[in-house]
Amino acid sequence: MKRVAVVYGGWSSERDVSISSGTAMAKAARETGRYDVIEIDATRELAQQLKDAAPDVVLNGLHGPGGEDGCVQGLFEVLGIPYTHCGVAASAVAMDKRKSKAVYAQNDIEIAKDVKVTRAEASAEHPLEPPYVIKPIAEGSSFGVVMVKKGTNAPADILMSESWTYGDNLMAEEFIPGRELSVGVMGDRALCVTEIVTLREFYDFDAKYASGGSRHVVPADLPEDVTRRALEASLKAHQALGCRGVTRSDFRYDDERDRLVILETNTQPGMTPTSLVPEQAAHLGISFPELVEWMIEDASCPR
Repeated sequence: MKRVAVVYGGWSSERDVSISSGTAMAKAARETGRYDVIEIDATRELAQQLKDAAPDVVLNGLHGPGGEDGCVQGLFEVLGIPYTHCGVAASAVAMDKRKSKAVYAQNDIEIAKDVKVTRAEASAEHPLEPPYVIKPIAEGSSFGVVMVKKGTNAPADILMSESWTYGDNLMAEEFIPGRELSVGVMGDRALCVTEIVTLREFYDFDAKYASGGSRHVVPADLPEDVTRRALEASLKAHQALGCRGVTRSDFRYDDERDRLVILETNTQPGMTPTSLVPEQAAHLGISFPELVEWMIEDASCPR
């Protein structure tokens, strides 16, 4: 029986989300009856934790810096353990919002205008004409995202506050009005389009994870052409970044201008039964245990 180490937790700002994903995947892997499953709450001693566990495969449930930016993938490669999701280079590029946008642009996937800024610069004067969005370049789950509305006189004061923990490397990105869309990719197949409906200002952390924070419409009620374009763009982004396994790309669709803009590609998307990708897989008749089994069997090293 194949021994699978489900690695989750870690030390990033997305630790709690990672624990939810990891424990759900571990449960699903056990339900298949095919695997000897061990759960590892990752610490800075992860190399030793893996040596002690001696797995045949790592099912990577880590989120955020350290877990989906190529760092832990490099560790798996050094140890020679087959692992799931993307390899070192694809993980690193996809995690960096500006580098990934450069790849999208080179592959004719529409992106929003942006500029690189420091905290001090963004708090001193508007880097773009409002409305715009301030984003840390390498964070996930909408951590550190600040909306600057049209008509705002002063830039975002919170950036220089003591509560700010998301670093100095930021980007200011034009705000794209319209609908929030997300498309999962499984290997060489785009799954379907989900529309995320929220009453919040944007799809922030609470909208993603708090009870009642958002509603998922699967499949999204869109014109056929828009659905096709979103599916094609998500698969193109997955391939252009060199991704493997399961990813999820997020978009904004401006109805008035018929403009579909990619925001980012998540190489370690949320993996609970009610997360976006598992919901899309279920819509296509793929159960959560079947999805997890597919990821395990897709694992490889090098990646």
